[in-house]
Amino acid sequence: MTIVLVEGDSDAVAVTALAGRLGMPLPRVLAVGGSKGARRAVGQLAGQRLVGMVDAAERRDFELVLDTVFVNDPDLEFELIRALGVDAVEAVIAEQGELDSFRRLQGQPAQRGRAQEQQLARFFGGRSGNKVRYARLLAEAVPLDRIPASLRALLAELTGERS
Repeated sequence: MTIVLVEGDSDAVAVTALAGRLGMPLPRVLAVGGSKGARRAVGQLAGQRLVGMVDAAERRDFELVLDTVFVNDPDLEFELIRALGVDAVEAVIAEQGELDSFRRLQGQPAQRGRAQEQQLARFFGGRSGNKVRYARLLAEAVPLDRIPASLRALLAELTGERS
């Protein structure tokens, strides 16, 4: 069985949620605690078939130790936001009863003038547990024909269908 190395728990949740939605056997996904943890994980998993998924800025850390790496540009949250569109992401936030909280964040001086995608990413990363929670919710909401290319390619690799 292939093991998927990812930077963090939110990445693992998204991969697992999408695999489940596609009816795939759930892959073994290991969050390595940031891109620098890839080297340690590879050392501990010697002899296993490993692939990785990483954010664009940290890709080199994974590419130094793994042959197959799928890259999110710039990161998984942005990939999911782009795939869904801002309105659909805001609808997910509204379903959670947190749209007012997001609107307050948008009104903060540091957020004014920033793109909505950047504000959304800040919202997801700004409260403990939100990044993991919304990774699952966005992965469950994204239309299957709009799965981000990096995730689609990773899932194809896991099913042996390379895209």
